[in-house]
Amino acid sequence: MAMARVIAVCNQKGGVGKTTTAVNLGAYLAAAGKKTLLVDFDPQGNASSALGHSPLHTTTSVYHGVLGHAEPKAIIRPSQLYNFHLIPAAPHLAGLLIELVNEKDREHFLRRFLHYVRHDYDYVLIDLPPSLSLLTVNGLVAGDEVLIPVQAEYYSLEGIGQLLETVDLVKRNLHHPLTIAGALLTMYDKREHLSREVGKNIRRHFPYQVFDTEIPRSVALAEAPSFSKPVLLHRPDSNGALAYRRLADEIIAQERTRGAREIVGAKNFGNFNVAI
Repeated sequence: MAMARVIAVCNQKGGVGKTTTAVNLGAYLAAAGKKTLLVDFDPQGNASSALGHSPLHTTTSVYHGVLGHAEPKAIIRPSQLYNFHLIPAAPHLAGLLIELVNEKDREHFLRRFLHYVRHDYDYVLIDLPPSLSLLTVNGLVAGDEVLIPVQAEYYSLEGIGQLLETVDLVKRNLHHPLTIAGALLTMYDKREHLSREVGKNIRRHFPYQVFDTEIPRSVALAEAPSFSKPVLLHRPDSNGALAYRRLADEIIAQERTRGAREIVGAKNFGNFNVAI
């Protein structure tokens, strides 16, 4: 079996729909017949609880795997969906920041750990914390690609430039050939002028792919985690569910064009003027 596409879902800004995207994209990739692993690499463990694995009751987590205290197979948990598995996180993951500080090649621990399981999956999605810490850098180095959720508001645009600079630093300083899978507009409301303006600006100026799918504001997406289910199992008929289904189709369609897209530089990205 070929190695998985490992996609880090990343934005250093919180509240942009990052975990919602990781959980629900993973669910729809699995529903499309792709064997999918979700790696929760955020100490808050929101992706874990969204799939019914409480971080407070998790004794063996990604933390133990990364440090070599547990085999990957001992950490992987099932979800309610066939083909969709989870490596959970717990609050003690925050301690990894301190434990890795003096380690050689400290940015590569997660990548080395995932190397043992990536042959078993078609997709590995990594849900990263909303910060630019050593955990985030581990996630970027572990990934082959980055998917960037962008909330349809002005401040989100300012943050992407910083994230693209971080991606460039990882490529340059750690010699890791990271690519951008694309930017995803989230919390989009086509009735709002600001949403439309942000969408128009990012499609015009973002130097990589912007997914055609726009994730709407959705009650179903917001409430699904409280039922410990992806939206596919909670409200599959909702607008939010249908949007993530379309996103999964777009991600799968990229298989045909991977390697064919010219990667352009990210220099000076983020200088937006949005007319409100």
